Amino acid sequence: MENYFNYFTEIEEHFQRQRSSTLLLSTLDWALIEIWKDAGIPLEAVLRGIDSTFEHYAKRPARTRKINGLAFCSQEVLSAAEDMKEAAVGTGKPASAAKGMNTGEIAVFLLKNAERLESAKLPESPTASPPTVAAETARVLRELAERVSESPASSLEDLERRLTVLEEKLFAVLHAAASDELLLQVRATADRELAPYRRKMPAAQIEQLHKQFVNKRLLEERGLPRLSLFYM
Repeated sequence: MENYFNYFTEIEEHFQRQRSSTLLLSTLDWALIEIWKDAGIPLEAVLRGIDSTFEHYAKRPARTRKINGLAFCSQEVLSAAEDMKEAAVGTGKPASAAKGMNTGEIAVFLLKNAERLESAKLPESPTASPPTVAAETARVLRELAERVSESPASSLEDLERRLTVLEEKLFAVLHAAASDELLLQVRATADRELAPYRRKMPAAQIEQLHKQFVNKRLLEERGLPRLSLFYM
């Protein structure tokens, strides 16, 4: 996948332009974008899929429901990704050019997240210690920020992989420390939000979306940041 570290922002702004509103993306929308990113779907394919969805919608004789979320665009995004993949076969070139990032901005982003982790009020539990994991994650983020500042040529792919590992550890400890009541509440919300899309999306994608939704909500409950560079 291309180095689109502005992946989320590009999609959000494009969707808002097509909808002619500043409707904020929901937790479900952000989780879906993350699934597309993790699946390696190019940004251009997502934007094409959004455009195609709105074009088809505009041709419908009766438009009783608005396109209120990115899940409505899911099938068109997947189709656009397949079309681009087929078109790229034999060319030896990626579908789009990669974009870079300013290392100073990356360092600031890492340090800001370290501060949020250090100031978070996290509960202890008999089986897990979120405060300990958060403190260790903050320490690593500060080291990574220093390394990025000193070595601007460092691989962003390697950095992103390291951040993914740190984030997965946070997810694991938050799940382990969460009360049954909180997990039931978050899962019920995820089920309710996903209900309208279960017939429109593949089961595997629904399962991924449910997992991402729960993870994001657990971070929000504790006021913790996403660590990925895609959230800059």
